[in-house]
Amino acid sequence: MKTEGFELVVPAKVDKLQDVMAFLEEHLGEAGPKVLMKLSIAVEEIFVNIASYAYEPETGKATMRLEFEENPRTVVITFIDEGVPFNPLARPDPDVTLSAEERGIGGLGIFMTKNSVDKMEYEYRDGKNILTLRKEL
Repeated sequence: MKTEGFELVVPAKVDKLQDVMAFLEEHLGEAGPKVLMKLSIAVEEIFVNIASYAYEPETGKATMRLEFEENPRTVVITFIDEGVPFNPLARPDPDVTLSAEERGIGGLGIFMTKNSVDKMEYEYRDGKNILTLRKEL
């Protein structure tokens, strides 16, 4: 069962990252430093990807929703944008046993995000990318 919820809508621009991170900290400050650090990594990565690629070369908006569930206490973070359809889960995880040169560019941020949360889901619906992250508190 979902309880309280909060929503932030900002232009999908990298210079808005500070606003996104402040919003996260404002509503999850009591989650503890370890959980907050993991969620900060995930939120930063997803927002920067939206800001950098979703609307290129134009710009649009990014929505971030925070909701809470009980039993177990879980935060649900949902990112919504109307940019180019992109499923970050469709890409295979990088082989982190290889050196950076052998591995090639890209994919590491999504890999770090997957490892920072308990569950990550994507859907494209009604012209919108909807990426949902879940983390037990």
